[in-house]
Amino acid sequence: MRILLLGADGFLGRHIATALRALPAAELATAGRRPDHDLRLDLTTSQVKSLAADLARLSPALVVNCAGAVAGSARHQSEVNARGPAVLAEAVELACPTTRLIHLGSGGEYGPGQDGGSLTEQDQPRPTGIYGVTKLAGTLAVTESKLDAVVLRVFNPVGPGSPAASLPGRLAAELAANPGGVVTVGDLSAYRDFVDARDVADAVVAAALTTAPLPRILNIAGGRARPVRAIAEGLVAAAGFTGRIEESGAGSARSATVSWHQADITAAEQALAWRPRIPLDQSLRDLWTDVHGPAQVPDPGDADPLVAGTR
Repeated sequence: MRILLLGADGFLGRHIATALRALPAAELATAGRRPDHDLRLDLTTSQVKSLAADLARLSPALVVNCAGAVAGSARHQSEVNARGPAVLAEAVELACPTTRLIHLGSGGEYGPGQDGGSLTEQDQPRPTGIYGVTKLAGTLAVTESKLDAVVLRVFNPVGPGSPAASLPGRLAAELAANPGGVVTVGDLSAYRDFVDARDVADAVVAAALTTAPLPRILNIAGGRARPVRAIAEGLVAAAGFTGRIEESGAGSARSATVSWHQADITAAEQALAWRPRIPLDQSLRDLWTDVHGPAQVPDPGDADPLVAGTR
């Protein structure tokens, strides 16, 4: 089975590439802007007919699209998150209409969840910012195509390789750089549904190998809302951090509008025989090891690590 992966250079894409390469009967090709990719491709500028010609030459049995932008101008996010999937879906439909397309969407497409409740694939999306709106537009381009396609709506991914732009990646780097001092973050009281990037990769593999028709959208998440503060506490524990974390900084404007996010993952369990297997604490330990190596055990005489406001 020849698989074409877009976005293999990103956080999730790297884990997905590793998982797909491990399949015994798969041949993985990658597409992106760098010259070492099998297909030089920029979905923000690609034209449908030229991309379709490239796809016809490659003749993939499966296309996986991990390309996306979580930040940047409205124009940039629109080009990557909305135009890109629309061009890709149209080109796949033109060149290889029996090819399955797996597209990574985002839990941010839903907008705010109801406190204590779980979001299902049948809930009406109500995104609150440009990121969620553009990701939703990309999802609609895929789900409204005639392709054998599925959108995996990934909630909050974490794990080794978490980017510096994310709270886990930034906080791990700051704890490593300032092991005994004060690290300032924004308010951490919101609740999010975290999922390990390697579990996301497992879901992609399951969707690739499932021969039955799939639902158009599947939630991929941990299935349990956790306070964002759990990220700080888990990294503090993993790092043996002896300083202090203060929640007095400016937080994410996008996150401030959504106090609760929890996914119902029943549909993914049924369609893919998939469940997340890596607990959040393990994800954070592996992230810390990836950033800094194994933690040093604090001296018993050191002050207890403390996230301000948690005691």
